Amino acid sequence: MRSLLTLADLEVADVAEIFERTARLKGYLARESRPPLLSGRVLALVFEKPSLRTRVSFEAGMASLGGGSIFLGPEAGFGKRESVSDFARVLSQYVDIISARVFHHATVEELGRHATCPVVNGLSDAAHPCQALADFFSLREVFGELEGKKLAYVGDGNNVARSLAMGCGLLGMTFAFAAPEGYQLDEPFLRQLAADYPALRVELSQDPRQVVKDASAVYTDVWASMGQEEEAAQRKQVFAPFQVNADLMKHAPSDAVFLHCLPAHRGEEVTDEVIDGQRSIVLQQAANRMHVQKGIVTWLLKTAIT
Repeated sequence: MRSLLTLADLEVADVAEIFERTARLKGYLARESRPPLLSGRVLALVFEKPSLRTRVSFEAGMASLGGGSIFLGPEAGFGKRESVSDFARVLSQYVDIISARVFHHATVEELGRHATCPVVNGLSDAAHPCQALADFFSLREVFGELEGKKLAYVGDGNNVARSLAMGCGLLGMTFAFAAPEGYQLDEPFLRQLAADYPALRVELSQDPRQVVKDASAVYTDVWASMGQEEEAAQRKQVFAPFQVNADLMKHAPSDAVFLHCLPAHRGEEVTDEVIDGQRSIVLQQAANRMHVQKGIVTWLLKTAIT
């Protein structure tokens, strides 16, 4: 039995299979075909954080394939009324697969250790693998082959940045990263990244204009994630020079696209001109969350796609 807690759980061949499944399932839906490939299967959504894309994309994806889903919010007492281990052992007797959106990565790891069904990390403070896979699938739709291309991330060294760096390692892309001092990717993560993906080229800078140079894609995220609300005012000042705006995009190649995992704080990390511009693929990214997660779920459940 396999789970997906971070992209380190995947090999290159796994990503290729997930993307192949994703493309076929997306094609079915485009033709208004909804084969009941997951008939009788049930997904549990265990969420400590509020959500739009993660919850709806998983629920809609399961429904479109004939399966069902159960949403469990804080009222389920996850990790409070009873231990995570007990919760996992009981829940996994009722459902076929679990998606967890949690604050601490250790929580989803504990779920994975004790559940007797696959666990998917829908988001944790350390990783956002479903988002990253949707991002790379979107880039593949735009550019085709991704090997040798450069992804530039401008902003906080958060869970999204970490997962994108790992994805670049899997797919043979260069990962370029710009952040203010004190908000960069931490050294333990960078050492592990180099050990796991020795061929990965990483460019680190405090100059956003430098990292977007020669980039095929420019990516940003909010400066203060959920749980960091008390730091928001300070972060807004520190990150102001790292805004992705029309001037910064001029330093990127003319065919570079813009990505954002959403929700966006317009006027902070990105301007309306960029996120609504012709180079933005943020809505394509958001749509592909559902398609990629359908690919992930069918892959983990070993569901044949006819």
